[in-house]
Parts: sequence; C-alpha cells; structure tokens
Amino acid sequence: MLAFATAIFFLIITPGIGVLTTAGVGAGYGFLPGIRFLAGLFIGTNAVAVLVVTGIAAIVLANPVLGPVLLYGSVAYLLYLAFRIGWAGSKIAFVERQSAPGVVGGFLLQLINPKAYAVNTTFFSGFHFMADNQSMEIALKLLIINLIWIPVHLIWLWAGVSLKRLDLSDRTQSLINKGMALSMLIVVALAAFPG
Repeated sequence: MLAFATAIFFLIITPGIGVLTTAGVGAGYGFLPGIRFLAGLFIGTNAVAVLVVTGIAAIVLANPVLGPVLLYGSVAYLLYLAFRIGWAGSKIAFVERQSAPGVVGGFLLQLINPKAYAVNTTFFSGFHFMADNQSMEIALKLLIINLIWIPVHLIWLWAGVSLKRLDLSDRTQSLINKGMALSMLIVVALAAFPG
C-alpha cells in the first residue's frame, strides 16, 4: 500500500493538465473561482477512475472509430489550451475570459485528459495489495488517491494565486506562461502517445 501511495504522490504532483490548469485558473481568477474549477476536476477525476475500473474507458477507447476520434479531439483541445497559455503575453492565465471556467469546465477538462486515463489505468491495474478482496482494494485505492489528490491540487491552486500576487515583470510572466505551455505539451505527448 505504501508503494501505491508513493506512486500516486509522484504521478499526481508532476505537472499535468489538471494541476497546470488549476494553477492557471488560480493565477488568472483567484482562489474562490479556482476552488470551483477544482471541484469540477475532482468530480471528473473520480468519474475517470470509475470509467477505468468498470472497463467502460477501455471499451470506448478500443472502438476503431470512436477511440481515435476521442483521442485526437482531446489532444487537439489540449494543444489549443497550451497555445493559449504560451501566448497569453505577460498575463499569467490560461484563457482571457470574463469569467473563470467553473465546475463544469473542470469536470469536462478531466474527462478529456489523456493523463487521467493513463494514471488511473496504472493505479487500478497495478499495485495489488488485497488480491483476496478486489472490491475493498478498489475502495481503498479511491480513498488514498483522493486523500493525496486534494492537497496536491490545493497546493497548485495556492501557487497560481501566489504568482498573481507577486507583481512579476511582464517578461517573467511571459516566460512562466511559455514554461507552463511547454510542460502541458510534454504531458499531452507522453500521455497520448506512450511508448
């Protein structure tokens, strides 16, 4: 179980679509809108876990037509987000909108996040510690994942909100945007096109 918790920590804390957008929403809109977005990500993360555990994700993604359409549609949207981040100029934010993406935005983002499927598949297909009671193992894994997921994402939100308060130079803010965009591109490439 300790190996499982360690793997969760390192897979969740590394820059991925969820944590980067959480930081971006915090930087662009503040703490409370970030919490609403984070609530949507949380619901979406658990929905992806259920889709993986039940095998629905495998069935849909294995469909020769639907699987590639969903994969490339997700990748295209995430590339669009990376572009918007990288070219947001001196403002540290993901999209220039009047209102922050809320619960629905967070939920939908997580549903199309290739890293979420890859990570959940790793979590639930490996690290077996209760082979005699698979249902209990799944329940404990969900609990452990969420106990680590919540504080990690709150830290990323805090980091984004803190960036906004630092009053950084335009050049520094632009470099941070480009670094976040590059991180997103790397994560998308690794998650969508493994091996």
